[in-house]
Amino acid sequence: MQVKKESTGQIRKKNVALILNAAKTEFVTHGFKGASIKRIAERAGIPRANIHYYFADKTDLYQQLLNEIIVSWNTSFDTLSIDDDPKTILTAYIHEKIMHAKHDPDGSKIFASEVIHGAPILKDYLHTGFKQWLDKKVTVIETWIKRGQIDAIDPHHLLFLIWSSTQHYADFNLQILAGFGKEAMSDDDFDEVIKSLTTIILKGCGLSK
Repeated sequence: MQVKKESTGQIRKKNVALILNAAKTEFVTHGFKGASIKRIAERAGIPRANIHYYFADKTDLYQQLLNEIIVSWNTSFDTLSIDDDPKTILTAYIHEKIMHAKHDPDGSKIFASEVIHGAPILKDYLHTGFKQWLDKKVTVIETWIKRGQIDAIDPHHLLFLIWSSTQHYADFNLQILAGFGKEAMSDDDFDEVIKSLTTIILKGCGLSK
């Protein structure tokens, strides 16, 4: 039986994913300034030269990691439309954001740290790409309000509330666990988070669960 060889594109994709995953652990552990390309290579189990083959330097690697995190958060909400049902779309979005907090807490912590430290890498993006993306979502929500589909609330604060409440379970997980008196959150705990936040936020929009 002949074993099919991986293409150059497949190898690149696999190696980049391996490096980004190792970099995520390194950046969340040591922060950007304390992070080391040498340790990232050790975590990934590859020669340091391989990292420089795919990334120019530590800043380039960090920038691409942040981009990966943002894309993973935004993709499902990119197609938000005035024709979407508010209750359905908001329910799904809250669920997805909690799943990100559950399965990729490090990504959320790295993004939070970047913003807390003045967003040196993301500052331009926040005033351009992010602002344009957000404005489009606000326009959709304003249309729902004009149609009487949800209560007259500030769309910005609705989205800020969704982001902060869901990401809290990643960024401040130690506080959450202390509050629960647990060492880790179970699947049932996360299901309860989704249920509670969805009920609170939908009722705040004038939508019944």
